[in-house]
Amino acid sequence: MADIIIPTEKRLSNAAAQNTVPKKEQESITVMADMSSKPTKKNATRALSIFTVLISIPIIASMIWLLYMREYDCENLLRLPKLQKWISVGLLFVFLVSNGVVFFKHRCPVVGLMVVMVSLLVMLIIGLGLVGAYKMESQAIPASPMWLKRKIHSDSKWNNIKPCIYDTRVCDELVMRSFTLKSYDFSMTKLSPIESGCCKPSPICGMTYVNATFWIKRDERKDDTIAYNSDCDSWSNDRNILCYDCNSCKDAYFRTLKGKWYRLGIFLVIMALLMVLCHLALFFVIMWEHY
Repeated sequence: MADIIIPTEKRLSNAAAQNTVPKKEQESITVMADMSSKPTKKNATRALSIFTVLISIPIIASMIWLLYMREYDCENLLRLPKLQKWISVGLLFVFLVSNGVVFFKHRCPVVGLMVVMVSLLVMLIIGLGLVGAYKMESQAIPASPMWLKRKIHSDSKWNNIKPCIYDTRVCDELVMRSFTLKSYDFSMTKLSPIESGCCKPSPICGMTYVNATFWIKRDERKDDTIAYNSDCDSWSNDRNILCYDCNSCKDAYFRTLKGKWYRLGIFLVIMALLMVLCHLALFFVIMWEHY
């Protein structure tokens, strides 16, 4: 059979037609891929936005707790209630800024990220100060461990704190609660730091128990096994004196205040780090959605 000769122009037109079909298919596939990725990006943005708002709820809860929480005994002498209120106002500001950035995330993401990061950085610095992360520098940070210790062990401050602790009647309540207890039973009783440090002598003094606030001193001249402790000399069975001048009482009051402000500092650090991660992730997802 004779070969069929196809003109050159026809062959070129057929090849061009064959090449145009894959391009159209490729463009349609690209469009479909873009359309399918958009819901994924929007879902990721929506999920992160909801998660960021939920993460900020503990901040507003802690603000309410700080505003309505009772003051620790005699904290007002160190002006700590004012600091507590300022921190509450700061937490409210962080809550509003964080949720405002989430709400207006598509309008000005870069500016929003910068504003929220500055507020969270301040929150992180305050939290680190309260836990004593700055060591010697923390002496100038109110409510930090070093600051509290310096204030409480100051004689001028302690002369005001001491009668305030006495007025709380902590030791009188301890006497009423343990009036019928024998020596062994009293030694097994769980006491608060103030009760243990201010209402009774240190165990190293080796005094004989009569009741919670009345102890018989040993004759140190006949017993050389007793280690010297200045708190032993400071102790008195007088209800107005007891161990309020003891270092153990100062340390007990310090531990009481430190526990509260240390826990608050840990909370601020953890929340600041979580919020930073959430807002960074949200920012990157928004950029991914736009571009």
